Amino acid sequence: MNLLQSIWRSSLGKKYIMALTGAGLFLFVTGHMVGNLQFFLPPEAINRYGHFLKTTPEILWPARIGLLAMVVLHVASAVTLSAQNKAARPQPYAGKTKDLGASIASRTMLMSGLIVLAFIVYHLLHFTAVVDSINGAGFDFDELYEPNSGHPDIYAMIVCGFSVWYVALFYLVAVGLLSVHLGHGLAAMFQSLGLKDHVWGPRIGAFAKAASLAIFIGYASIPVSVLVFRHGKAYADRVKAGIVPDAPGAVKALKGGAK
Repeated sequence: MNLLQSIWRSSLGKKYIMALTGAGLFLFVTGHMVGNLQFFLPPEAINRYGHFLKTTPEILWPARIGLLAMVVLHVASAVTLSAQNKAARPQPYAGKTKDLGASIASRTMLMSGLIVLAFIVYHLLHFTAVVDSINGAGFDFDELYEPNSGHPDIYAMIVCGFSVWYVALFYLVAVGLLSVHLGHGLAAMFQSLGLKDHVWGPRIGAFAKAASLAIFIGYASIPVSVLVFRHGKAYADRVKAGIVPDAPGAVKALKGGAK
């Protein structure tokens, strides 16, 4: 306990905590994106994926608790370090000297991180807790069931969710901020861990930019495909109507599906 307290009280210790939790969160963001990109496969793929996660609490809940711990430690260390830096320099530099050598991303890391955190809360309420009053679609996503299996239809829920233009726009802005945050954070992480030097620095910077761009394209491709190209709209409309695919107008699916 004394060791943990010593690490937390040290500015260097908090930098290590922020770097390591940032690395863990980056891995989660990447894995989550890969899972979400199953949206471009047939609907059964992402529905099976979602059903697997919901029916394996021994995997789901430890992962959620671990992620929550990383988010809390990451945000707490970032806010604390920012406060300590301001306290150590109570008088601002004259003119704009303080901005020299600092990118917009580095100067707005705390703000972009807090905005992304606010979006994560909304995203969880939207697609995980499925709070119908905030989805903008006008109906409860809990009513969407895969016609053949009776499992919750994640594919149709994504289509219906991103068919609301302001929800899709909010998502795109948040993913953009997340990518900017990651682009700077990844490079800073290697520096905090002492792994960035004049040889590896440019390579790490290039990797950080490429990774952040890939994250943005991967996540943004889903709402753009729905809102602009109406991807999955016909399928979602059938599910909303409670009609079994491949048998138009023939059979109504019972809520909950076949048992």
